[in-house]
Amino acid sequence: MIFSSSVFFDQATIDAWIAEDAPLLDLTTHLLAIGDQPARICFTVRGDGVAACTEEAARILQQCGGEVQQLLPSASRYTAGDVLLTATGAAAGLLRAWKIAQNLLEYACGVASATACMVQAVQAVAPRVAVLTTRKHAPGLRRIALKATLSGGAFPHRLSVGETVLVFPQHRALLGDWDALQARLLQAAPAMAEKKCVIEAHSLNDALAAAQAGADVVQFDKASPDDLRQWCPVVRQQHPSLALLAAGGVNGSNAAAYATTGVDALVTSSLHHAAPADIGVQIVPA
Repeated sequence: MIFSSSVFFDQATIDAWIAEDAPLLDLTTHLLAIGDQPARICFTVRGDGVAACTEEAARILQQCGGEVQQLLPSASRYTAGDVLLTATGAAAGLLRAWKIAQNLLEYACGVASATACMVQAVQAVAPRVAVLTTRKHAPGLRRIALKATLSGGAFPHRLSVGETVLVFPQHRALLGDWDALQARLLQAAPAMAEKKCVIEAHSLNDALAAAQAGADVVQFDKASPDDLRQWCPVVRQQHPSLALLAAGGVNGSNAAAYATTGVDALVTSSLHHAAPADIGVQIVPA
């Protein structure tokens, strides 16, 4: 089930993208004296993939004075030669919006397409295993990355540090040991009544200690598929209600292998760094 339309982009965000690239003047368009000409812009894909952020690209065009004529919705699959988006309007506005919209589409569609490939590979071998994407991307990309990965069929791992309790070894180092962590989590339990507690583990012993400390979820970090195949049955036998995640190093080439280890979900950052989609743009007289 795809929920890409659930991501909110406020008008200030759209305006900021435009202002970053074209705040005052398009010097080329001005000197060539072509800004008043009626024109048409068309974004066409050169390969197969999944669309993402076409609605936001359309808003960029509209904010620059364009009138959108055609749009392929986010999460739609496309093949080489398909049109993602077209608009008409004064050339000055379309030229102002051109690269902003193209850059957005190439990044978002690239991420969505890579996500869809990973999700398909995982579901082919383990239909009940989810693909979860992290918040490990460049600052400022949260909404774009979220919409792109949702469009490809993944779900967010967590969107901010305030969403869940996720205990890393860096946190534990400041507490002292597992017993100290267990005591602190027991103390905090009333405040966590509607929250899940996730604890990162690097070994089987870590996982068992995390479960004893009060974890609802154990997130294995940088464990190999072979290790997880041995560890997951042991953990599940002792703690059958515990959810298990595989994180760290999960990518398109090994996702299927991780999906068959016995975990409930894969956590990955690799999709945020997918190759951009190849999108051509034509601007012609209207």
